[in-house]
Amino acid sequence: MAISELEPMPATEGELEERLSRPTPALLETLTRLDGDILVLGVGGKMGPSLARMARRGLDAVGKKSRVIGVARFSDKSVESALTAVGVEAHRCDLMDRKEVAKLPDARNVVYMAGLKFGTSRVPEQTWAMNTLAPAIVAERYYRSRMVVFSTGCVYPNTPVPQGGSLEQDALEPLGEYANACVARERLFHYFAVHYGIPIVLLRLNYAIDLRYGVLLDVAQRVATETPIDLTMGHVNVIWQGDANAWALQSLELANVVPPIALNVTGPETLSIRYLALRFGDLLDKTPLFTGTEAETALLSNAGRAFGQFGYPTVTLEQMIHWVAAWVRQGGRTLNKPTHFEARDGRF
Repeated sequence: MAISELEPMPATEGELEERLSRPTPALLETLTRLDGDILVLGVGGKMGPSLARMARRGLDAVGKKSRVIGVARFSDKSVESALTAVGVEAHRCDLMDRKEVAKLPDARNVVYMAGLKFGTSRVPEQTWAMNTLAPAIVAERYYRSRMVVFSTGCVYPNTPVPQGGSLEQDALEPLGEYANACVARERLFHYFAVHYGIPIVLLRLNYAIDLRYGVLLDVAQRVATETPIDLTMGHVNVIWQGDANAWALQSLELANVVPPIALNVTGPETLSIRYLALRFGDLLDKTPLFTGTEAETALLSNAGRAFGQFGYPTVTLEQMIHWVAAWVRQGGRTLNKPTHFEARDGRF
């Protein structure tokens, strides 16, 4: 893609939020067919606000009055007020409290985004509780709904880079407390799906890209600050957060069978960290510094099944690279949440 063909970078956070929550044409088609309200559990995280806003914008665009309901503890009150301002109903709830969950509104469609990753190695008990107890409570409460459940590509082992990534039918061989807890989360949803007949789609995501966080930002910042980049985890997959959210909402229509089906959610490229750093070096007028050498294996996913269902992401890798470089160059705000993509032992 020529530089002249690239869409201009969102210049402000407001423009970025608009771009992240912009419904795709394919999502609008899905929403014309989808019946019922949409409940987003764990809406307060990195991806939840833009997903809820995308759902609201999409339903408005196709003339549907279905509710979009966002549920979280909302420790950041600004997230709650921002969602309310765009027509998303906000409900405060601790998903590990059965009494609070029981009071939540009914909904035909449930998107489950709750989980705990960072700090896993310090408080593993909290990670296991959030990634297992909350799913059990939610599955029992919403056994009459259809569900899309966010999972992670970390449930797979590192695989040989030339292999092209793990497939959905591959054995789950997680590394570390976080990944093991995520497998447990999947297994619990699977159990309740079969027990109650809940149609569920499990989305194994890695890695979503926003200009304020993500693997691309991690690498770009290290290039900009001349911080050595560890090449041991030498390859990754990435996808624009807006595309990941659109696919998640489209997957509600696929939640029509038992037992659950799994979908890998990521971009089509097996992306070299070395290549990525060199590209950012060119765009930021810096010379990247490296440490280590690329291992023969990496945590990679093959999303061919999702491409067959949804097509390819609407935002390309080249577009994301240019946007992230420009964001770093102008000093755009970040979430200060590194992905720790370089971790090969599953310790986050």
